[in-house]
Amino acid sequence: MKKGKFISFEGVEGSGKSTQMKLAIKFLEKKGFPVVFVYEPGSTAIGEEIRKVLLDPAYKKIDNYCELFLFIASRAQLIKQTIEPELAKGKIVVSDRFTDATICYQGYGSGLDIDFIKRVNSFAKLKPDLTILLDINAVKGLQRVKQKDRIEQKCLAYHQRVREGYLKLTAEEPERIKIVEAEGVKETAEKIRKLLERFLGLQPML
Repeated sequence: MKKGKFISFEGVEGSGKSTQMKLAIKFLEKKGFPVVFVYEPGSTAIGEEIRKVLLDPAYKKIDNYCELFLFIASRAQLIKQTIEPELAKGKIVVSDRFTDATICYQGYGSGLDIDFIKRVNSFAKLKPDLTILLDINAVKGLQRVKQKDRIEQKCLAYHQRVREGYLKLTAEEPERIKIVEAEGVKETAEKIRKLLERFLGLQPML
């Protein structure tokens, strides 16, 4: 590949992103692609410090705009330090969440103006080439989460709004965002593998 590919994974809490990303990366590497994994917030020294604040249940009273700008700050560092340089090297960058998450969590979830969030995010001038949305009922997803961080502890209605936001984004960008129902691990992984094969122009596995 002369130019790298940017793939993001999205979904509500408990959708199984961590497991499916590991399997997807293993598949890509088996096919000979150089892969770099990143996650938001975090993946840089600065981002990790921001992550501690954002996920710490002790900061339940954090202002919605403060939360938004902390996520943006972590993203700015990650793009500059890792994502852009690795894409320039022709690698596949797989990201656990990106700007769609901010629109859905801070926008649809917390009620901040969607257009404002999009304008703030426009600094990146970067959008995933493919976004895999693992979809699951918010109630079922939260039941899967054992120890809940600050965001996971928010009310059910919040998480339901987040899911609705993801579905709206998918309707707006069906070519980029592909929904995969988060069912059994093997079944879900198989659907993702087929998506990746089509996206990268690979011969389907028999």
